[in-house]
Amino acid sequence: MFNSSEKSDQKTTEDILKTVYDALDEKGYNAIDQMVGYILSGDPSYITGHNNARNIIRHIERDDLVEELLRAFLKK
Repeated sequence: MFNSSEKSDQKTTEDILKTVYDALDEKGYNAIDQMVGYILSGDPSYITGHNNARNIIRHIERDDLVEELLRAFLKK
């Protein structure tokens, strides 16, 4: 799950989400709320630029992200 079908040197979806979460958390934001805001709106200002998080999360298409999250949730 969450494995990229791209080259192995690229980060997985899970890695990207963890990196963005950590960057938001380090800056004192409610990371879950900020990430949900980004997913729903597409507005990158929900994601901090700290640790390049804003650019990193753009490597995932939002609709693909929602699909992966739903799959992971339903498998539990």
